[in-house]
Amino acid sequence: MSQAELTREVARRVFASEFNDSTYAFKESDDERAPNYALLPTGDRANRVFVAGTLTETEDVGDESEYWRGRVVDPTGTFFVYAGQYQPEAASVLRETEPPAYVSIVGKPRTYETDDGTINVSLRPESISVVDDETRDRWVVETAERTLDRIEAFEAWESEQEAPESASTAPTNEYAQMAHEQYDSPVVNYRNDVIQALESLETVEKDDAEATV
Repeated sequence: MSQAELTREVARRVFASEFNDSTYAFKESDDERAPNYALLPTGDRANRVFVAGTLTETEDVGDESEYWRGRVVDPTGTFFVYAGQYQPEAASVLRETEPPAYVSIVGKPRTYETDDGTINVSLRPESISVVDDETRDRWVVETAERTLDRIEAFEAWESEQEAPESASTAPTNEYAQMAHEQYDSPVVNYRNDVIQALESLETVEKDDAEATV
């Protein structure tokens, strides 16, 4: 096993709404090869993410060489995925897949600033796979669980800050602290997104059941 494989970061499961709000990027070392992290508003860092949804649109937006953009929608919003000559396998999937199709993606978040100063977040894929609806639904459920775990840890940290007498013995949560300082969005918003995502699955199941009656 290579050193790169040994040190590869865990891919965080994250919904589009939170991913697109993860506009603050940072390194934890001055080393040029140190990994870049996106700060998740629910209080964690992400060097890599695992997402899934419906590929609704693909387009070659390159000038001199192929550079594919994919639009992937989950129950909470849209991921924009970009793959070119340095991600040949992912670019090939975007080129050859006819939307709409369910896909799962492992990749790295990338931030860029627009001319008007807005920070946008996109996804540079390491791999893209066409999947079935059951795989996509399972991703929604598991991502909901992971998101709730982060929210509960963040809210526990907030409660500790409100009780100074216990602050000296309370465990620290440096990424919750960073998220609190960098973002204005209340974490309850992401709890609402979790509910919305899970309810979307129930709606699909209900529609499928009615269709078979």
